Amino acid sequence: MKLIYTHENRLLVSNAYNILQHAGIDLTLKNEYAAGASGDLPFLNTWLEVWVVNDEDYDQAAKTLDTALNNINMHEWSCSNCNESNAASFEICWKCQQENTM
Repeated sequence: MKLIYTHENRLLVSNAYNILQHAGIDLTLKNEYAAGASGDLPFLNTWLEVWVVNDEDYDQAAKTLDTALNNINMHEWSCSNCNESNAASFEICWKCQQENTM
């Protein structure tokens, strides 16, 4: 197993976990419940961590995560169903739930 991502913000770690899980990579979370021990443990030891279970998947996971988190070429898109403007990070229209077909 290899550590792929950790951060003090649990929402960012959960986002990274979801991105990699959606890519079909076998993962595990560590320190899920360690936040309650903060103060007794060093703060870095309480951060939520995403680990890649199979070492062979690590390079694919790193590339997937890098692409997802650092894609500066993303643009807003207009829904083909309702013409609503959606943020680039949305895969589904926030207004009508139509999938982005672009």
